[in-house]
Amino acid sequence: MFKKFITKIKHHNTIGVISHIRPDGDCIGSQIALCRWLDNNGYTALAFNDDDIPDNLQWMASYFPVEKPDVEKFEQCDLFILVDGNATHRFGAFAEWHENHPRPVWIIDHHPNPDDGFEVVISEVQASSTCELIYRLYEEDNIDQIDEEIAKALYTGIITDTGSLQFDSVSPETVEITANLLRIGGFKPNEIAEALYSNKTLAQIKLLSLALKTIEIYEDNQVAIMYVTQDMLNDTGTTYSDCEGFVNYPLSVEKVKAAILMKDHGEEGIRMSLRSRSEVDVNIWARELGGGGHKKAAGAWHKGPLDTAINEVVKIGSKQL
Repeated sequence: MFKKFITKIKHHNTIGVISHIRPDGDCIGSQIALCRWLDNNGYTALAFNDDDIPDNLQWMASYFPVEKPDVEKFEQCDLFILVDGNATHRFGAFAEWHENHPRPVWIIDHHPNPDDGFEVVISEVQASSTCELIYRLYEEDNIDQIDEEIAKALYTGIITDTGSLQFDSVSPETVEITANLLRIGGFKPNEIAEALYSNKTLAQIKLLSLALKTIEIYEDNQVAIMYVTQDMLNDTGTTYSDCEGFVNYPLSVEKVKAAILMKDHGEEGIRMSLRSRSEVDVNIWARELGGGGHKKAAGAWHKGPLDTAINEVVKIGSKQL
């Protein structure tokens, strides 16, 4: 899979690795692990993301620095690699900069329907995560380069993108990879789980309590919707970043096939996280709304207001039920 990648990258020196906006465990884990591979193999690696790393992933920041976009540092790069995304508009300031400053761009990703125009494409929709793909890069090149920190970064990406190995994207190979990362890294699963999920603040719990009260069921109990408003954030002293994982609660309701978390940004519109635990393909659903993602997890925006967004989104989703 990475033979061409490993051969062609030898023609480059300074490589910018960019993870998608609103970063999650998979994009940060894969970004850090790829940068460490580049560093181990004599390249200069620079990592960029428009947004801050979420609080529950900040512990990975010491493994490799992820910086905000910097035009001067962009200019130093003779190659860019986008991780965990396959369309440049998902990569913030880089997309606009690259329009006027063409450079080779490669991708490593597991989302469907990549855009055209990338020089090298590592795209494997069947992979559980981008971190699983980066593990295969190490496996094909030199697996002995994986140390404890790299193992933890890769393991985190796989765990967060598979619902702790619960999603149907998990293959026997995925489980074998996570087991091998535990062996190589010499850590226990609870170390990562506690760092990711056991650091909720009281304010976040209060926000969750308010959001749970908004759950409504549609389409004969097959679709569940939960929402969060700015008033809820103001009342609890939280931000929209504190909603991580909220969508799993409506998805867990009996008979529900798909769930949506809506974050009401007022005049900016409604940001939606869509999840499925059935044959419902939320990527198709999201793409009708100008978004996208995976069959089981996707995201989209709606111009609002909230009531209109709920009605229209349910109508679109009902076509798959």
